[in-house]
Amino acid sequence: MKIRKHHLAIGILMVIIVGCARVPVTNRRQLNLVGESEMISMSTQAYSDFLTQNDVLPDYDDRVEQVRIIGDRIRAATEKYLSDQGLSRRTQGFRWEFNVVDDPSVNAWCMPGGQVVVYTGILPVSGDDAGLAVIMGHEIAHAIARHGNERMSQALLVNVAGATIGSVMQDDPALARELFLQSFGLGSTLGMLAFSRAHETEADKLGLVFMALAGYDPRASIGFWERMSKVGGPSPPALLSTHPCDETRIATLQEFMPEAFSYYKP
Repeated sequence: MKIRKHHLAIGILMVIIVGCARVPVTNRRQLNLVGESEMISMSTQAYSDFLTQNDVLPDYDDRVEQVRIIGDRIRAATEKYLSDQGLSRRTQGFRWEFNVVDDPSVNAWCMPGGQVVVYTGILPVSGDDAGLAVIMGHEIAHAIARHGNERMSQALLVNVAGATIGSVMQDDPALARELFLQSFGLGSTLGMLAFSRAHETEADKLGLVFMALAGYDPRASIGFWERMSKVGGPSPPALLSTHPCDETRIATLQEFMPEAFSYYKP
């Protein structure tokens, strides 16, 4: 038994070493045990389910056109940046898609495969193209940084230590899907992608770089998050539930702004 445990420990350690990668821009080491093709497959299904269960605005709606123009600019700039850095694999297999749902929630999110949803409730807060680019850059950054993979990898280590996601998906696909949904905080309502505060701060930084590369002034982020902090009600918007407090976020953005602004190409 001791030998088996020893071998298991070595196996898990090797998986962790092999699964380590570095996040673009921040260069932080992260653990990705799940194949991106498997993440994208599960994301595509969850995204399709969400669209069938919600009021998606038609293609001819001006708000959809605005979101798709901004989204495509950020996508193109991000892919070029990753290519220049030798990191094109970060978006390999992505199925970029941008949709708007008629929902008063102040929210937006992006699946690991590049599928984005913006809620109509956040548009008045975004204000203009630059404000919308702030939130879209932030959400796309989560996907580029593979935060979802990282969360699911952590869930795998906790729930099925020693097993691979491939074996879990083959032997118990229901468990694999449940781990996926839990990792994103989706649950049955598919309401938001919930990440840790560390991930949120990292997405803020990557998002500033991506929007700047796309030609949107990253300084617009300060005004946007100030407006977000003033959105009233008995509870904060879903988008803010796991985010750093307003003062901390704005201070971090201001500190990072010189680096982000160096990428700005009007």
